[in-house]
Amino acid sequence: MRAMQLHQLNEPMQLDDIPAPDPKPGEVQVRVHTCGINFGDTLIVQGKYQEKFALPFTPGMEICGTVSALGDGVSGLAIGTRIAAYGGTGGLAEYTCLAADRCIPVPDNMPDDQVAAFLVAYGTSHVALDYRAKLQKGETLLVLGASGGIGLTAVELGKLMGAKVIAVARGQAKLDIARQAGADHLIDSETQDIREIVKSLGGADVVYDPVGGDQFKAAMRACNPEARIIPLGFASGDIPQIPANILLVKNITVIGFYWGGYATFAPKVLINSFTELFKMYAAGNLHPHVSHILPLEQANEALALLRDRKSTGKVVVQVYSAA
Repeated sequence: MRAMQLHQLNEPMQLDDIPAPDPKPGEVQVRVHTCGINFGDTLIVQGKYQEKFALPFTPGMEICGTVSALGDGVSGLAIGTRIAAYGGTGGLAEYTCLAADRCIPVPDNMPDDQVAAFLVAYGTSHVALDYRAKLQKGETLLVLGASGGIGLTAVELGKLMGAKVIAVARGQAKLDIARQAGADHLIDSETQDIREIVKSLGGADVVYDPVGGDQFKAAMRACNPEARIIPLGFASGDIPQIPANILLVKNITVIGFYWGGYATFAPKVLINSFTELFKMYAAGNLHPHVSHILPLEQANEALALLRDRKSTGKVVVQVYSAA
């Protein structure tokens, strides 16, 4: 099979011809249709992600594909079933093997590119806002990095949950995308003062932050009493140091959140979230935004689109077309 493999950290992936993997007990082999690219993938290829992988390996966290073989002991999934799955790695290849309990059948009318754009982005925002921050109707949600893969879903879900949504992004074109997703107020991080504008709008009750750095500091100082801040990543490259005195004075809670960790210590949280999200999609309430679709041999370019902040929503790699 063809697979994009990383042989050296911080170097481009190579398109290799390697043997297709066989499923182990409890696993299924999947023919990959599409692979969603995430900011975490850009960290993985640099060796900066929370998890490390032995070289060479095939990146690609989330996929849409068709079950092509069953390992021993697998029941409940049939060959030919189209599924979505979060595997952590292996998605940028024509075949991959995954634990069967990580594979979720998807609606027949959901296009492959939208399936590959769904699990990580919507799953991250849904678990963060609903399960962790317990966002309430009528609260004000401040979303940093609001035009990115997860930020855009936070805007959309926050609005569905009844919050007033303030979206922060870089430049008018990206802010327009956030407005289309349901944002009530827009802040250009290049030219406007986040702290002052948020305070003028009544302050933030929940802060959704995949950016870190100066934006985290500005958002924290615009928080209302008993606000909740959710750090999800540090796209700015700056991990902020949190002044405990501000937390104390305002009774602010900072909620640590690593979505991928739930696959290990509480997978039921993810399964319950996916069930709700697919119901929302089936009802027509969620609209995955894919800005770029590239072929497998251009997977390095797909990573560069995220790294250089030239995409909005999700970037998807087309591995195999079932049509």
